[in-house]
Amino acid sequence: MPVRRQPSRIADVTSHMWPSGGRHLWPSGETSEVQSHARGHLVYAASGVLALHTERGTSIVPANRVAWTPAGFTHYHRAHGDTDMRIVFLAPSLARLLPDHPSVFLASDLAREVLLALTGPRNYDDAAPGYSRSARSRLLRVLVDELGEAHEQPLHLPEPRDDRLQAIARMLYETPADNATLAELGKTIGASSRTLSRLFRDELGMTFYEWRTQLRIYHALVLLADGHDVIRTAYACGWAGPSSFITAFTDIIGTTPGRYRTSRQTTARTSHPTVVRSSE
Repeated sequence: MPVRRQPSRIADVTSHMWPSGGRHLWPSGETSEVQSHARGHLVYAASGVLALHTERGTSIVPANRVAWTPAGFTHYHRAHGDTDMRIVFLAPSLARLLPDHPSVFLASDLAREVLLALTGPRNYDDAAPGYSRSARSRLLRVLVDELGEAHEQPLHLPEPRDDRLQAIARMLYETPADNATLAELGKTIGASSRTLSRLFRDELGMTFYEWRTQLRIYHALVLLADGHDVIRTAYACGWAGPSSFITAFTDIIGTTPGRYRTSRQTTARTSHPTVVRSSE
């Protein structure tokens, strides 16, 4: 089912960067350059949804999650919905306390407030008093401790390397509502369902149906971020009806799509000031 993109409330990109972090206000669809950093960094979407792409796959970062990218990983970001993106770089002494692979964590209330403080106006507005080095160090330690207590979230969509799996992935990225079985998809690429099942388990660490559910949740987050309602999103992403979509979404995201959509809109109204292009 085709869906129409909602108009953006942000007319342009506004960026503030400083040695320990940054903040970007991005309109929906904005994409960063492909890049890598000498330090690992955390990314938080105060509003909107971010997709973090690395060679390992795609991490989905809605407004209640934090994404971690270790040093040296080539990556890029894409905004879905008007997005308030916050970035915190970590020194190696703190980075070693987090996983050595791209990860997504649930943002506790405390972690969220610390992230917002570490990336707020104190860093780029001369009228706001800045944090001392010792205060910032304490806040960073609290943030890493909070993430260390959180479980990694199932919002990472691994990127297949096998040509046959890549062909299936391309088809389902283009048509996430396709309900073809693995055997039916296998016929189009000349591979048996048994072979494909083994490849999904061995290469991606999940079943085909788990992977497709992750893909559909990713698309659902994008559509909800763009302002589409729950019923339309459910059918556009391949669920038979809203109730099965709500169950799957709640199991993975931790809240219903309706509540998520409402909270995202409320946050967006308070997170996006009048946009003036930064001189940076």
